[in-house]
Amino acid sequence: MKVTEAERDSFYKVLFSRRDVRREFLPTPIPKEVLDRILLAAHHAPSVGFMQPWDFVVVSSKETKQKIKQGFQQANQQSADMFDGERKEKYQTLKLEGIEEAPIGICLTCDRSRTGDIVLGKTIKPEMDLYSAVCAAQNLWLAARAENIGVGWVSILHDDVLRENLAIPESLDIIGYFCLGYVEAFQDTPDLERHGWQSRREVKNSIHFEKWQK
Repeated sequence: MKVTEAERDSFYKVLFSRRDVRREFLPTPIPKEVLDRILLAAHHAPSVGFMQPWDFVVVSSKETKQKIKQGFQQANQQSADMFDGERKEKYQTLKLEGIEEAPIGICLTCDRSRTGDIVLGKTIKPEMDLYSAVCAAQNLWLAARAENIGVGWVSILHDDVLRENLAIPESLDIIGYFCLGYVEAFQDTPDLERHGWQSRREVKNSIHFEKWQK
């Protein structure tokens, strides 16, 4: 199946307009058919050995989101204390999640034993199952953006908070918790860049030819 020029341009539009959303969520419910499409796209991510190690826990309960938010607040204070001076002050002004504002939360897990002890493609690099699950996160994010739905990855959160509130077994690795919802608007630039925390590297500084170059 050949991709047309218009389809290619649409893909790049989705890719470059993707944002980590924290503050613009609307309470508008996500229709089931839309959420199903997003999850199906995530499920079609590439995976080493075709092991498909991911599972998705969908959260809509207000009470559950409140408990996860409390876990974030504790972890966020712990994180803030790792910075000093102006950097700490700047950190404390940032909004770094939309757990209660977003209509849906999704916890992405990785079952590292899904297809047995010896898996094609994991024989030398056993962490490839974790990388495969992260590909599912990327698919989810891009599919959501194609549906005009924002996504925010909440990484400032201890795994035990999610295990306790979502009944996730110890045998599973937790990849991340994601907030999903329609938004007021998608920003032109990433939040952390807009608020002066970090700027984007130039792509030329990330590319090396033939050998690593300092």
